[in-house]
Amino acid sequence: MRNPKIVFVGAGSVVFTQGLLADLLRYPELSSLHLSLHDIDPERLQVAEAVAHRIAAARGAKPRITATLDRRAALDGADFVINMIQVGGHDSTVTDFEIPARYGLRQTIADTIGVGGVFRALRTFPVLDALAADMAAACPDALLMNYTNPMAMNVWYLAGRVRNVVGLCHSVYWTMRGLADLVGVPYEEVAYQAAGVNHQAWVLRFERDGDNLYDRLDARIDTDAELRRRVRVEMYRRLGHYPTETSEHSAEYVPWLLRHAAEIDRLRIPVGEYLRVSEENVREYKRTRDAVRHGAELEIAGTDEYAPQIIHSMVTGTPRVVYGNVVNDGLISNLPGGCVVEVPCAVDATGVRPTRVGALPPQLAALNRAYVNVNELTVRAAEEGRPEHVRHAVMVDPNASATLSLDDIWRMCDDLTVAHGDLLPESLRVTLAS
Repeated sequence: MRNPKIVFVGAGSVVFTQGLLADLLRYPELSSLHLSLHDIDPERLQVAEAVAHRIAAARGAKPRITATLDRRAALDGADFVINMIQVGGHDSTVTDFEIPARYGLRQTIADTIGVGGVFRALRTFPVLDALAADMAAACPDALLMNYTNPMAMNVWYLAGRVRNVVGLCHSVYWTMRGLADLVGVPYEEVAYQAAGVNHQAWVLRFERDGDNLYDRLDARIDTDAELRRRVRVEMYRRLGHYPTETSEHSAEYVPWLLRHAAEIDRLRIPVGEYLRVSEENVREYKRTRDAVRHGAELEIAGTDEYAPQIIHSMVTGTPRVVYGNVVNDGLISNLPGGCVVEVPCAVDATGVRPTRVGALPPQLAALNRAYVNVNELTVRAAEEGRPEHVRHAVMVDPNASATLSLDDIWRMCDDLTVAHGDLLPESLRVTLAS
């Protein structure tokens, strides 16, 4: 595959686009690729195109760069498609926090499960339908790499609509980087395996030269009182395996923490954290836009994301292992078939091949199944046009069900349905009396 065509859908996520491009164009074999940028926001698309040219020049690469507001045209003949849209943007994120907060429901990130994850998925699915239809017409054999959250719900929804899809997230990689630092071992010397569901996978093996590095981690935790004030360290101590997502994320996937003010204080849980992150993302975009307009210098740094590595491996045949979110076809034996799991994947010229992990420890599978229940009901709500399943998804969500009454769950879902309006699938734009 010479000079592959790579499409960025949602290229107006300029900072993320910038990191991916820096990673892609560091490979000499990809220096002449065709980069096709698409976004629905003309200003953001223009900024992304300018940034792409800047990065290419800095890397000494000569890619073909095109930009268009027409998604079908952008996708024509693509080999790889990278999806990083955020439907509704910052305003919808604010809605996902403010309405639940009126009912006393605390959230930290609100993009994976929970009521925030459910409604983020529901307003993303119609755009995924359109993207899948365009890919079927313009590039049916392309590999779709999804970065958009909620990862597991989106990949589950896409799996029946496109031929080749994998969801990519950096949580396993950066968790292992962090753990290596905690135990004082160079990351390059660490052997590990993780598996589970996105943002709630588990480090099953953590070794160096056959030595169990969990022993070192235990010793570090025993002597560091501040380290014990992290949610995922608390989860590791209780469950026996370290979770692969940050404490901010992990806190809202379980029923034991966010309903208790004392636990929020003890474990330093940053309620509403993603509102602050989202506001900073808007500021960062404006800084980049202004730098482009005034010819100021841009920081060009890679991010070690998986998509560029996958593209390089498929183009050159270089073998790698990455972590991907894929349909569970016997990959994790004690999680439901057909759900989306996060497992190691081998990558080379033949594509992305998930690795069978077998059974998770039962306590980990039990937590993952609670997460999968929310995923399944949300996907079913959209596919079957059943608004009651939206409420059912929130009813079985660990954090919401531990905090709210049934009446409040239904009223909250009604309020969010009205607030998000025509961003939702048409069949789900109804309120249901509690």
